Amino acid sequence: MQPATALWDTVTGPQPSSCSTPTHQSSRAEVMVHSCLRDQSGAVSPPSLNLSSCYTAMPDDNLLHVDGQAGVDPETMPANTAAFPPLVADDTRAAGHPTMKPNKRTSSQRRMLQLQHSPFRAQNCWTFLWTVLLFNAMGCIQSIRCKPKSFRDSIVILELNATIDSNPTSIDETSGVVLRYRTPHFRANARILVPPVAAKETWTIGWIQACNHMEFFNTYGDKGMSSWELPDLRDGKIQAISDSDGVNYPWYGNTTETCTVIGPTKKDSKFVVSMNDNFYPSVTWGVPVSDSNVPQLSSIFRDQSFTTWLVAINQATSETLVLQTIRWRMRLDIKVDPEKPLGQRAVLKEPVAQVQPQILGKNEPIPPNAMIKPNANDAQVLMWRPKTGDPVVVIPPKY
Repeated sequence: MQPATALWDTVTGPQPSSCSTPTHQSSRAEVMVHSCLRDQSGAVSPPSLNLSSCYTAMPDDNLLHVDGQAGVDPETMPANTAAFPPLVADDTRAAGHPTMKPNKRTSSQRRMLQLQHSPFRAQNCWTFLWTVLLFNAMGCIQSIRCKPKSFRDSIVILELNATIDSNPTSIDETSGVVLRYRTPHFRANARILVPPVAAKETWTIGWIQACNHMEFFNTYGDKGMSSWELPDLRDGKIQAISDSDGVNYPWYGNTTETCTVIGPTKKDSKFVVSMNDNFYPSVTWGVPVSDSNVPQLSSIFRDQSFTTWLVAINQATSETLVLQTIRWRMRLDIKVDPEKPLGQRAVLKEPVAQVQPQILGKNEPIPPNAMIKPNANDAQVLMWRPKTGDPVVVIPPKY
């Protein structure tokens, strides 16, 4: 609470002398109260021109200066201005009355009085405090906004497509030794955006593919059949096997199939990774374990399923991020009449058009065997399974 001081009415009161000190008492007897002045009848007097004068001498170093103006030292300011003795011009006691003793105040009271007698200082303190809080909040927001995202959170798939060509499987009977066929292509491509990479790290983004299921039978009438098999997959020992190119494990390929980002980078990196896959095998007209080339091939049946992943791998830590998962399947059924002339023997049966790939809404993890050797081409074996007798390995695995 700010103590009130004696007020001088410049209209009705006496005029000051040359020493700026009133020469006689005001017509109103003013008493010291908290926050207001009252006259003899007890009524609160309206505020007049505030001329606050303290005549107690104070050292210069105790004076409070605000915006270039001298203030009041709360330690030496009298508690009651009514205690001042009458002062006249040239009074030797104007420098300080020896009997006056300032009231003792606590440090918190002194600080409050300083603020009360220094409105500019109080305003500046609140302004300073608000500025500090504002900049602190802005710093927190800025630190959150500018905190670099992880690679997992920052990489963006701008566009992704997965299709199987609509053209049917083509059959080639130009050779008298083998029948060849070419299936439509499975194609996948993705347009990727990688924002600036702050860390010194290397990421490779590309396609990984694995075979989940394979049935591949070539029937030779009543003699038996040959089959390409993946023994561990056939026997349920593994869930999938790598379909890598056999060189750039675990990637399907290393040309259009992958792209490498080496950090730190200052700009966005945009690129496309793409892959395609199809079957183009040769099947002998005669029984594989026979020296005879007499045509006996009667049918070809193939049903294979694959999972293809769009993946980002940290080259230093091997951290693997699955960005997208695709499933697709290729089915084939060809009937052959070996008695007919070459060029007229084979007929493509249903399905002529393949079911389009499925882009999964929820990614699937990559099985361990899809990331390592061997790949499907090196692990497969060609078996001859006669109608009677034991199976024979015609072509063993390469690994």
